[in-house]
Amino acid sequence: MKLSHFNFELPNELLAEYPAENRDESKLMVIHRETGKIEHKMFKDLINYFDEGDVMVLNNTKVFPARLYGNKEKTGARIEVFLLRELNEEQRLWDVLVDPARKIRIGNKLYFGDDETLVAEVIDNTTSRGRTLRFLYDGSYTDFRRKLKELGETPLPKYIKRKVEAEDEKRYQTIYAKHEGAVAAPTAGLHFSKHLLKRLEIKGIDFAEVTLHVGLGTFNPVEVEDLSKHKMDSEELIIDEKATEIVNSAKVKKRRICAVGTTAMRALESAVSSQQTLNTFDGWTNKFVFPPYDFSIANAMVTNFHLPKSTLLMMVSAFMGHDLMKKAYKEAILEGYKFYSYGDAMLII
Repeated sequence: MKLSHFNFELPNELLAEYPAENRDESKLMVIHRETGKIEHKMFKDLINYFDEGDVMVLNNTKVFPARLYGNKEKTGARIEVFLLRELNEEQRLWDVLVDPARKIRIGNKLYFGDDETLVAEVIDNTTSRGRTLRFLYDGSYTDFRRKLKELGETPLPKYIKRKVEAEDEKRYQTIYAKHEGAVAAPTAGLHFSKHLLKRLEIKGIDFAEVTLHVGLGTFNPVEVEDLSKHKMDSEELIIDEKATEIVNSAKVKKRRICAVGTTAMRALESAVSSQQTLNTFDGWTNKFVFPPYDFSIANAMVTNFHLPKSTLLMMVSAFMGHDLMKKAYKEAILEGYKFYSYGDAMLII
């Protein structure tokens, strides 16, 4: 399949600027792969499609406030610094993106906060916008991380044009987030409320948790027409023994195994054994799933509505079939479903 197969016209007003008032009351499109039937529900109706012994695979990564604003020494120019990943705890080295990048060269210093107690020195260029920064801060590592959190803001995607609001800190985070390390939320999980999780638990649904620290690479545009030439950025992935036991036991019993989000699906597909079971994993994955593709673990999926030409849309197409995906997306636009991170959801069964 080619990149052009994943293009479609998306009206601007369907890009969600805010989440639904209540997490579990966003719209839910339910798609039956076998019959092609499409239903329109609310997210909390999800419970009706699962039975005792079914499994939901959740990505429990936690988003950290990755966007900082600093001032360049001498000129005072305001520079956005987006923290991607920590390279060295002891030396306080970070991989970052800077904007505007043309102003930032090796040797430049950036000052953060009103008191300027946090300073960063540019020590390397990595890509056109990428830099390696060494942070200078008088204090322990714990104090330094606290300072980063205090100065950083919730890293809402760029398409959201409004300013970050206090509520975003809570809403751009799943309620089951545990392990800090993501710079973007695993957005399918944003629709789960405490109440809905409790109801699923009472019904006998099992939860397997994996950790995939979502990087900005998830949103990197695909710039090659031949999809096999596209390279995904690597992201850190941890799957422990408890998760593999829950998933593999459900697989043996032929239960429904639902990946909550494209990140959970990528996690599962990155750790498949030769017997088509789930292995433990502790490392990095750059798995890119696009059609045609045979999925080994999950037979259901919760996901948001994705942007044209995105790698996320390609995975959804591989899972539900390209023609059905096109039909579903056409219907979503007609019905006014909201797209992207704060948008509505889809259940594919």
